[in-house]
Amino acid sequence: MQVALLGLAQAGKKTLFSLLTGREVTGALKRGETIEGIARVRDPRVDVLAGMYRPEKTTYAENHFVLCPDIDVGSEARTWLDSARNCDLLCCVIRAFEAADVYHPDGSVDAARDRNAIRTELLLADMHMVETRLHNIAEDRRKYKTTKHDVQEQALHLCAGALENEKPLSTLEFPPAQEKAIRGMDLITRKPVVFVRNVSEDDIGATSGDGTVTISCAIEKEIAAIENESERGEFMAELGLDSPGLDRMNAAIYDALGLMSFYTVGEDECRAWTIRKGTAAPTAGGAIHSDIERGFIRVQVIKFDDLVAAGSEEAVKRNGRMQARGRDYVIEDGDLCDFLFSV
Repeated sequence: MQVALLGLAQAGKKTLFSLLTGREVTGALKRGETIEGIARVRDPRVDVLAGMYRPEKTTYAENHFVLCPDIDVGSEARTWLDSARNCDLLCCVIRAFEAADVYHPDGSVDAARDRNAIRTELLLADMHMVETRLHNIAEDRRKYKTTKHDVQEQALHLCAGALENEKPLSTLEFPPAQEKAIRGMDLITRKPVVFVRNVSEDDIGATSGDGTVTISCAIEKEIAAIENESERGEFMAELGLDSPGLDRMNAAIYDALGLMSFYTVGEDECRAWTIRKGTAAPTAGGAIHSDIERGFIRVQVIKFDDLVAAGSEEAVKRNGRMQARGRDYVIEDGDLCDFLFSV
C-alpha cells in the first residue's frame, strides 16, 4: 500500500517524511520528482509479543510513503498529483504553526483555509478529468455512432453531479458495471484521505474534532532524538502525550486503508502481517507465502488477549483456548496464526 504525502509549500512535508522514513530530504522537489520511503507502524502488541518470545528478529507492519511536490494552487496542469494518482491513500499535511523564519505562500497561517484549498484542488482535478472524458466520449459518438462507452458515461455524469456539489467521489457507490468502467481513471477524490495538522508545541494536545491527526514535527524531532525509553516516556508525559504523534499518524493511515494485522510468533521472529479487514484464512496465509494459500489445510489461532491473560502459549493450549479453523474463517485483528498447509 502506498501513501501520497501532499501539502502546500512550507507545511512540513519533508520534515515529516524524514521523521517517518529516516530519509533526509534537502531542497524543493522538482516538477514530477518524488521520493519514496518506508515507515514502521509501531504496534504495542508486537512489543508485548517480542517481550514474551524474545525472538531474534521483530518485524512491524509498514507504510510506504511517496513524498510529492508542493501543491500548486490554481495550476491547471496539476503535475503534483501525477504520482499521487498511483497511491492508495492521500496524507495531506496542513501547516498550523507560526514561525517568523518560515514563510507561508499565502502570507499568513490559516489551517482551515489551507485545508479547504487542498480539498478544492482535489475536487477540481477530478472535475477536469471527468469533463475531459465526457467530451471525448461525445466526440466518439458523433464521429463513429458508437455506444460502447454508455456505461462509463452514465458513471461520469454521476461523478460530475457530485463534484459540482463539492462532494468527493468517495461518497458515491456505483453498480458493478459502472465501477469497472471508471476504475482505471484513478479519480483522486475516490481515495481515502487523512489530514495531518502540523502544530506548535503549545497546541500539541489540541484536537480538531474532524478526524484530523494533530502532531508537531518540531516535538517529534525531540522525541526521536531521545534514545533512552524511560526518558522518552517522561518527556512525552510532560507534554500530555501517551504515544508519539508519528505512531498515531501511521495507525490512522493503516485504519483508513481498511487494514489490520495478524501475527506469527516464535524464537526466530515475531512479525505483524498486513491484510485487509475481512480477509479469509487462506488469503491471509498467502500474505506470508503463496504456498500457504495454495495448499491451505487449516489455521491454529490464539487470540492476543487470551495469550496475555494466560501468560504463555502453553497455558493457552492447556486452557483449551487455541482454535483450529478452516478456510472459511475470517482472520480477526490481533490473531496469532500458525498455518498448516501441504503442496
